Amino acid sequence: MANDASTVFDLVILGGGSGGYAAALRGAQLGLDVALIEKNKLGGTCLHNGCIPTKALLHAGEVADQAREAEQFGVKASFEGIDIKGVHKYKDDVISGLYKGLQGLVASRKVTYIEGAGRLSSPTSVDVDGRRVEGRHVLLATGSVPKSLPGLEIDGNRIITSDHALTLDRVPESAIILGGGVIGVEFASAWKSFGTDVTVIEGMKHLVPVEDENSSKLLERAFRKRGIKFNLGTFFQSAEYTDSGVKVTLADGKTFEAEVLLVAIGRGPVSAGLGYEEQGVAMDRGYVLVDEYMRTNVPTISAVGDLVPTLQLAHVGFAEGILVAERLAGLKAVPIDYDGVPRVTYCHPEVASVGITEAKAKEIYGADKVVALKYNLAGNGKSKILKTAGEIKLVQVKDGAVVGVHMVGDRMGEQVGEAQLIYNWEALPAEVAQLIHAHPTQNEALGEAHLALAGKPLHSHD
Repeated sequence: MANDASTVFDLVILGGGSGGYAAALRGAQLGLDVALIEKNKLGGTCLHNGCIPTKALLHAGEVADQAREAEQFGVKASFEGIDIKGVHKYKDDVISGLYKGLQGLVASRKVTYIEGAGRLSSPTSVDVDGRRVEGRHVLLATGSVPKSLPGLEIDGNRIITSDHALTLDRVPESAIILGGGVIGVEFASAWKSFGTDVTVIEGMKHLVPVEDENSSKLLERAFRKRGIKFNLGTFFQSAEYTDSGVKVTLADGKTFEAEVLLVAIGRGPVSAGLGYEEQGVAMDRGYVLVDEYMRTNVPTISAVGDLVPTLQLAHVGFAEGILVAERLAGLKAVPIDYDGVPRVTYCHPEVASVGITEAKAKEIYGADKVVALKYNLAGNGKSKILKTAGEIKLVQVKDGAVVGVHMVGDRMGEQVGEAQLIYNWEALPAEVAQLIHAHPTQNEALGEAHLALAGKPLHSHD
């Protein structure tokens, strides 16, 4: 195996997704000599097969809904249908622009970018297509891929993953979505806007089951109103082809039929066959185990992103990559509070949260020490203008800080920035109530909720 001349990089990164490229950019900024290895496209899942393309589809669906519903705003418009080729062009143009910008960023920071399939060959080296890349430290950031279930064969046509759904050459007449988490409900929302008859199958008792139960119930109510069907609390058993599509059978014997089955049960780590275990890296079910500073049990190896068992979010990958780069550059690294990470599901309506659920707060502090308040968006002028329904729910430790903010409603993802400041700075309701929020904005709803929690409600009842 030929070494790349005599170069030994300060940091060799295997994987150019969110975590990997964030570490590369920050590391280079701090003076580290960085090599970044990627076998596909720089930007990884988020840019090419995840966050960005799905949000483009969801926005196209929002435009379709606005065209259908324009008359309620006094605007005469007609909805002619979905041009799926046009939708894909719009989506791909967004991706292309961001991709070119990212390539330019990496080049401008003088990161050594290496295209090819890499494999960990020692605690300080990665082999790429016959070339050995040496480093004083190695960062593993190989990401994730869609998961399936035993016996459920993905064919890319009738039984598909989110990767296939993003490039599907048609709008399916009907779809079963296996999984009611973030990926499942986002595709359910987009496809319904495109005109698909959608049924979501979720084995847990609620959609988006990791969210506060109140948020789940609000989303379920909104989905019923939109005509999105769902079956909760019973797990998948089998799938078989029919003359026109797929038939799904659940554990209780109930069956569903549709043109396509989207398997959206989550994503699993990409780690098999990459040399991690051979080099002594501690693993669990394919995930690389790390401490709060993203260090593995091998001193010269760190890992970030979907490869490690933390929240599978692009912005978590960014933060973890930055943490590693700053630690290696000698700066003081601060462990990530994963409860303080904002979480957004971009369906219609959106679900956004930061902090812990009411149930978790009661478990930690005791039921008698927890106060919860709900502020209905019906009292918010901008939300009325937008004709969106929902709530903001605050979870507070009695006489103390707000430890959870849970929001449901269109555009709530845009409000989660202030929500994360409230949680992460351990704000008291009275402190937030003192801040003046612009009127009329949806952001004002956060202020109103804290006014109410502080005992001085304005546009809400006691």
